[in-house]
Amino acid sequence: MAQLVTDDGVAIVYDDLGPRDGVPIVLCHGLAAAGEQLAADAHYFAGLGYRVLAPDLRGHGRSGKPVPLSAENFSIPRMADDLVAMLDDAGVGPVHWVGNSLGGILALELLPRHEGRFRTLATFGTAYRLSLPRWGAQFVPLGYALFGPRLIGGMTARVTTRSLAARPVIEKLVAQFDPQVGRVLVENLSQYDLIANAVAATLPILMLRGGRDAQVNAALGPTLEAMQGRPTFTLVELPEGGHCANLDATEVWRTELLKFWRQH
Repeated sequence: MAQLVTDDGVAIVYDDLGPRDGVPIVLCHGLAAAGEQLAADAHYFAGLGYRVLAPDLRGHGRSGKPVPLSAENFSIPRMADDLVAMLDDAGVGPVHWVGNSLGGILALELLPRHEGRFRTLATFGTAYRLSLPRWGAQFVPLGYALFGPRLIGGMTARVTTRSLAARPVIEKLVAQFDPQVGRVLVENLSQYDLIANAVAATLPILMLRGGRDAQVNAALGPTLEAMQGRPTFTLVELPEGGHCANLDATEVWRTELLKFWRQH
């Protein structure tokens, strides 16, 4: 485990696994999760000789959160800058980046300024553009208050995956999540458009689309319209994958990533 303190005073914790001279990978979790979501995958890839960085984003898992909470200190650019600081702290060169949901959004945010920090980018559970009403963010703390963290965690797990083995991980992470952080983040993530960043990028981009990730798939139309046919873009279907496809379509998820990295 490693830790850095950002320029606005937030402690960011990340795991750093595998040989120091291994090809570097970033495994970045999504909203309300933590690096623990990808812990088994981090150890798996490290065992193959890759160097794996798996952060807990600010306000998630073992990392700290700014006080007071505000839209500015949980903005997409602010959170993306934390991850550049992580790369600098670890002293790694260009990385294969794998982002789930928010973890993919932050990578897309970085592309115009830091494409040279990437070897490739793979996303799963990530729409490159989203347009939802911001007022929906108020239901995050309300839900935790009405139903309690454990029930919210259980409900989220059941909606997120059909895998009985995956549900306890999701339930635990969501139950431990701060709903006030969720409120601010959901408000920020309700409206964004990073398609132009992906279109302008020259690095190889892989989208792993989970067949059971209904909510994200419903929002993917504009993303796929812009990206399909581009020589740098690859779409791979994971029919049994949910929003956290690494947990419920693990073998094929890992296989497709390894194939993609070896091609590039």
